[in-house]
Amino acid sequence: MIPEKTCAITGKTLRADECMPCAALRPSLLQFIRKSHPQVGDNDCISKDLLPALKAAYVEDALSAELGEITDLERDVIQSLREQEMISASPAADDDDARRTFGEGLSDRIAEFGGSWVFILGFIAFLLLWVLFNTVVLVARPLDPYPFIFLNLILSCVAAIQAPLIMMSQNRQEARDRRQAEQDYKINLKAELEIRHLHEKVDHLLHHHSQRLLEIQQIQTDLLRQIVAQKETRE
Repeated sequence: MIPEKTCAITGKTLRADECMPCAALRPSLLQFIRKSHPQVGDNDCISKDLLPALKAAYVEDALSAELGEITDLERDVIQSLREQEMISASPAADDDDARRTFGEGLSDRIAEFGGSWVFILGFIAFLLLWVLFNTVVLVARPLDPYPFIFLNLILSCVAAIQAPLIMMSQNRQEARDRRQAEQDYKINLKAELEIRHLHEKVDHLLHHHSQRLLEIQQIQTDLLRQIVAQKETRE
């Protein structure tokens, strides 16, 4: 039969495997819990269901003390700690391409084509053919005689249309990069908080373990003294 214990916060009777001894908690976390629940003692237990919310509140208090002001990004990290959810997401989960409009998709394709060697070489070939056609083939009555005013008009129109389309595509790319940077920041912040938690917990366990070793060593020393005293008495 599994023994039962009482949660020091809710007062409910729970199974021993559903509770966390206060002695196993980090000292800083236990001190924070005692600010709002001063009745919690070192020998008491706390329900494991309450620990995620308590840890999230502790992290929020620590970040407020360090940063001064918590943004929505930090709140998302705290919420993930409270609900024990993952922050990282697969790039395939970003359905931004599926939600883009026809104009946004067209601007992306034009920007992609305009920055390729196919466009550069094709445009150079078009310019050469235009010059040769108006200077060699139709030398008597050229469609666009030198200095190729109509060609300059075409180039100006292409540049005037292409520049805003490329800027639209760049703005969408900047928005994707901004979301990715925010995602990386949240992942790094959560990892830093978890690593800090592990360091504090390991230090607490090592300190507790060293105290236990000292107690065992003291007991062994007392036993040796008793054995030596008994041996001297017999002699």
